[in-house]
Amino acid sequence: MARDFELIFSISLLLLLLDCCYGGKVGVCYGRSADDLPTPAKVVQLIQQHNIKYVRIYDYNSQVLKAFGNTSIELMIGVPNSDLNAFSQSQSNVDTWLKNSVLPYYPTTKITYITVGAESTDDPHINASSFVVPAMQNVLTGLRKVGLSRRIKVSTTLSLGILSRSFPPSAGAFNSSYAYFLRPMLEFLAENKSPFMIDLYPYYAYRDSPNNVSLDYVLFESSSEVIDPNTGLLYKNMFDAQVDALYYALTALNFRTIKIMVTETGWPTKGSPKEKAAASPDNAETYNSNIIRHVVTNQGTPAKPGEAMNVYIFSLFNENRKTGLDSERNWGLFYPDQTSVYQLDFTGKSNGFHSNSSGTNSSGSSNSWCIASSKASERDLKGALDWACGPGNVDCTAIQPSQPCFQPDTLVSHASFVFNSYFQQNRATDVACSFGGAGVKVNKDPSYDKCIYITAGGNKTKATNATALTSSASTSRGNELLQWILKLCLMISLFFSLHSMNSQAL
Repeated sequence: MARDFELIFSISLLLLLLDCCYGGKVGVCYGRSADDLPTPAKVVQLIQQHNIKYVRIYDYNSQVLKAFGNTSIELMIGVPNSDLNAFSQSQSNVDTWLKNSVLPYYPTTKITYITVGAESTDDPHINASSFVVPAMQNVLTGLRKVGLSRRIKVSTTLSLGILSRSFPPSAGAFNSSYAYFLRPMLEFLAENKSPFMIDLYPYYAYRDSPNNVSLDYVLFESSSEVIDPNTGLLYKNMFDAQVDALYYALTALNFRTIKIMVTETGWPTKGSPKEKAAASPDNAETYNSNIIRHVVTNQGTPAKPGEAMNVYIFSLFNENRKTGLDSERNWGLFYPDQTSVYQLDFTGKSNGFHSNSSGTNSSGSSNSWCIASSKASERDLKGALDWACGPGNVDCTAIQPSQPCFQPDTLVSHASFVFNSYFQQNRATDVACSFGGAGVKVNKDPSYDKCIYITAGGNKTKATNATALTSSASTSRGNELLQWILKLCLMISLFFSLHSMNSQAL
């Protein structure tokens, strides 16, 4: 019995350590709508040469699955829309598929995700409500039968068309016409801890409305910001705004724990005449370089700073059998002869890459603070304060009655302490002190009595309530570390308690 406890404890500790070390990952989409591509074996060699560790394919082709065998590359495979009807109607169909098309290659081929359908709500031939969720459930049931439901996650990919509103991000809302499909799908994702998979293309927003959308804004190159009037958050790129719109839409339906995974994003290098201003190798290199840097450094979004996110770049090759405008055939990072369309570093460490993405511009002085502006209206202050203490993840304990920063009991005083806490948690950047114009940076320490205003470096000039100070000073990743440590302590305590009980029983 003691050995059982020790084994369970060891496994749980390992999983905890892996969770602690989790960071954003960048993969590529390996589409094959072409008649001139290299063999799967050569493709795998190309992927390994460029240090790409995560790949998405759109089907379960046996030659491709075999080629990825005995590599460390994590593979996302797909159930095409054409298979959804059969998968939704019969569990035996799915069980047979797993037996013949997946299990023969696993675990030699490291399959980690199965996408059941792709952008099904955009497919006029697919009834999403009838096919997708039942098919997802049958795939999960099949995985459970063979003991793989925790190792291979099941989800489906959607387009941004699933939203009826995406701006401002805080007003993000799902299209009500998909309600019959969305709720059961979201319940499935939440219950099974599967990600919400979305294909995001800021390129199309610029291409279709170049007079209203700045090119720099969609390329992560903007020096100006777009403000969300409801939250005061500032956005310096469209990608973050679209991701946050999805998070707010999920929150509105009370699905707060579902993580977002971007299963497609990218930029074409060539297009039709109407696309020439946008589709170019320079723009593609800029966008993809910046999105990689954004992800691997865990910059997060204004609403979720520092939160890791997985993103897949579309696509590995130019695909000459794609239909539509010229751009559809020119999203590739490589030509079919395996030469690069442009240079791209998947580690995100190249000095040639840069990013002016939102919420992460160069840090301000460690001796600067953020307080409420004397020019801000009471309504603006209250709205910003409520947001910071809620979605902004600021610990507002210190401004509660009997706590060190409760007095003076004024809106300006309370807002100042909370604004500064958010400001310091988010690297003391100008963006983090905006609050829609309600915040202002100062160089004089606003601390008083036992109410201490922390700095980005965590410097303190006076003693204060330890709990409130520590919570306010922590960055979002610091909070994750604290939670991890608490879990570890709890597990150790549980282990020794069980071990002691077992010893006494013996």
